[in-house]
Amino acid sequence: MNIYLETRNNLGLSRDKASELLETISPEKLERIEKEKQLPSPDDVMIMAQKYGEPNIRNYYCANQCPMGQHYVPQIKFNDLEKTVLKLLASLNSMHTKQEKLIEIAEDGVISDDELTDFISIQKDLKKINMAVSTLELWTEKMMASGLINMEEYRKLTEE
Repeated sequence: MNIYLETRNNLGLSRDKASELLETISPEKLERIEKEKQLPSPDDVMIMAQKYGEPNIRNYYCANQCPMGQHYVPQIKFNDLEKTVLKLLASLNSMHTKQEKLIEIAEDGVISDDELTDFISIQKDLKKINMAVSTLELWTEKMMASGLINMEEYRKLTEE
């Protein structure tokens, strides 16, 4: 099912009510987006993510529909906090054991053929860490959007 349609349905909104909430997206345009006859613009996605309180819509768009993002942005699967933290810690622990090897590989500024296997393994671990951090960020945004984390306080504390 189309993520935009699924999100609207999960919120119990008719297309007309959603259009009122979104303010700048007409019911007709919303229908074209939901029936995959038209891709949403980045601005449409930002508005839907904010007004629907679903930040995962932005990641979905970037990972699947944006021509540049499809090459650089991984699809993040929303997870609960406990699973996300456990994945992050497991990835960090794995990387901890490889940090000296990374230093050895990097010290001459060249990756030789005999270092390549270790280097690729380290890259994979770093990607796991990156995914866990991105998932944690998405979880935080979703909690702020739902009011379970005080957005003003969070932003104030992260600016320090």
